[in-house]
Amino acid sequence: MTMLLLAVHVLAAIVTVGPVTVAASMFPPAARRTLAAPGDPGATGTLQLLHRICRVYAVVGVVVPVFGFATASRMDVLGSAWLTVSIALTALAALVLTALVLPAQTAFVEGGGTVRQTARLAMFTGLFNLLWATVTVLMIVRPGSTTGL
Repeated sequence: MTMLLLAVHVLAAIVTVGPVTVAASMFPPAARRTLAAPGDPGATGTLQLLHRICRVYAVVGVVVPVFGFATASRMDVLGSAWLTVSIALTALAALVLTALVLPAQTAFVEGGGTVRQTARLAMFTGLFNLLWATVTVLMIVRPGSTTGL
């Protein structure tokens, strides 16, 4: 059962976090192109699509920590430092996404973004991606674990 939970957790992370990471990273350059060519329906459509991908996969991504907690519980590692740090970083990544990235994207989709805001959005997106990369490394290396390196 543990292997099944772990497999679902890892697959859910790949299938849900991957698209958010890619779409969020593509959004700032697409927003700059939209600002450079106002009124271009193709550019506006791209922003809408990328924003929708981020929103939908952010919601579906809730399954990742759900299966993560179930897996950690079965593996009896809930008190491990690497897991506690991973949980905190995951919560911070979710906060960055929901409080900073998605609202900034919404402003662009609704036509209220500026060139300066694209830089800020790119920074928030980079922070989100860095947090997820760190969590991924912690999940693989698991410092201090008996099966870690």
